[in-house]
Amino acid sequence: MSLPSDHAPLAERIEELLAAGGPLPIVTAGHPVLRRPAEPYEGQLSPDLLERFVEALRVTMHAAPGVGVAAPQVGVPLRIAVLEDPATIPEEIAAARGRVPLPFRVLVNPSYEAAGPELAAFYEGCLSVPGYQAVVARHARVRLRGQDERGRALDEEVSGWPARIVQHETDHLDGTLYLDRAEPRSLSTNEAAAALWAQPTPGTAAKVLGFELP
Repeated sequence: MSLPSDHAPLAERIEELLAAGGPLPIVTAGHPVLRRPAEPYEGQLSPDLLERFVEALRVTMHAAPGVGVAAPQVGVPLRIAVLEDPATIPEEIAAARGRVPLPFRVLVNPSYEAAGPELAAFYEGCLSVPGYQAVVARHARVRLRGQDERGRALDEEVSGWPARIVQHETDHLDGTLYLDRAEPRSLSTNEAAAALWAQPTPGTAAKVLGFELP
């Protein structure tokens, strides 16, 4: 995969990415950019370039398709991520997972911390680790801090599946992949997960594959 030079200024590298048009190429596991903490966003991009980059991330997320994309996933080491989840899944599954529609939003320099002791464990996948899913226990509620794309402060509590998305994408900005937090015995191909573990919760998978849930 051809990516802009790591030695070029960030704005120049992003302009080069955007010049191709369409969805941006997704960087996959093994690329160093996914394992380095991303730089805080401190105005490295002009307002116009930031707007175009955010829109490109949105296009890329929709095309994948996914419910979030962090800048390092397209080879850009900046603390920026986009999220959106229409939650078009069966009602029974949505209720069990706390999955509700998440309108499009941009996180700039986000961080999170637990907002309670409860953990929730579910199968999770990643565009940068294509073809696989694994069970990850995450905080059921988190306090999210950061800014939006216009520099407005964010300080809010997020719960359910949106909290999982926030944690997954913010982890990308810290050089962490979901596999680092996953239950190894739960690792499944997408095909196996769909055929065997499509239940609303991973309880059956835990019993059959031999791992514990929180």
